[in-house]
Amino acid sequence: MASPAPAQLQRGEPKPQKVMVAVDESECSHYALEWALRSLAPVIAPPLLVLTVQPLLPIGYVSAASFGAPPPELIKSMQERQQQLSKALIDKAKEICAQHGVSVETMIEVGDPKEMICEAAEKSKVDLLIVGSHSRGPVQRLFLGSVSNYCMHHSKCPVLVVKKQD
Repeated sequence: MASPAPAQLQRGEPKPQKVMVAVDESECSHYALEWALRSLAPVIAPPLLVLTVQPLLPIGYVSAASFGAPPPELIKSMQERQQQLSKALIDKAKEICAQHGVSVETMIEVGDPKEMICEAAEKSKVDLLIVGSHSRGPVQRLFLGSVSNYCMHHSKCPVLVVKKQD
């Protein structure tokens, strides 16, 4: 004999889901966050997780540009700039969530964005990962890769790709 379903499922109410939204500096990622807050608010289990990934410094390019080892001050300056950008992205996401009255937990990871997004979603045991689509054409995706495509194929949880209507 099966155990009775929770009261919320008996009434047809959706079960709250642990949701993560990945944001970057693009307009499409902030659109994805706004969309999630407008469309999924009733089913998001608080707090909404918002993640941004700080890419690794391209030291090889800096070394090539400076014809040798880059000065430590330059590396430190680049790291500080990336940290400021990540903090600004998280602050903007917090502000958007506050406007919608949704509590938020933020995370900043460092590494390859597509890999770190999937790892963070798995580590946080999310029920749904939401990413924005940059709407790149097939040639750009071939050379640049696609974070959303990678996440769809490598994430262990369902992935929702939100594309901004033009």
